[in-house]
Amino acid sequence: MIDLKRYDRGSFDRGAGIIKEMLWRLCQGLFFQPLWHMPSEVRVFLLRLFGAKIGKRAVVRAGVNISFPWRLEMGDDVWLGEEVMLLTLAPIKIGSNVCISQRAFLCTGSHDYQKQTFDLVTEPIEVGEGTWIAAQAFIGHGVTIGSSSVVSAGAVVVDDVPENSVVGGVPAKLIRSQSA
Repeated sequence: MIDLKRYDRGSFDRGAGIIKEMLWRLCQGLFFQPLWHMPSEVRVFLLRLFGAKIGKRAVVRAGVNISFPWRLEMGDDVWLGEEVMLLTLAPIKIGSNVCISQRAFLCTGSHDYQKQTFDLVTEPIEVGEGTWIAAQAFIGHGVTIGSSSVVSAGAVVVDDVPENSVVGGVPAKLIRSQSA
């Protein structure tokens, strides 16, 4: 199981000095993104203010899009990477020690294309503890991701994922089971 409080943030070389990085962030914010830098704690505070239930040491990176925060529940040590999309038309529950990487999309809604009325279909999503959902993965409505699992980058998950599994592909299929 992932234990994110043990992660060593000091081992990464940023590749430039603080002044250069700050200038780039200013340039990036002004010209590349409609975002301005603020600490993750501010975003977490605002999400809680709007009813999200969020555990300790959560990280919510820039560009995260949560449609209805009052339908979001996250455990301790959850990381939401840049531009993660949580379409919370139904509840999304995320266990502790979960990393959801850049541009992953958890989508609780779809439409019944077989009905002329194109009815909205919503079902909750649940992500078990110690799970990693890699970059640009798609998790469909009604899906449960079992604890200690990995969803590979770019995977499209439309069926439940058993505990201790690695899945990938379009549609996602079991790559292997891992020991607990």
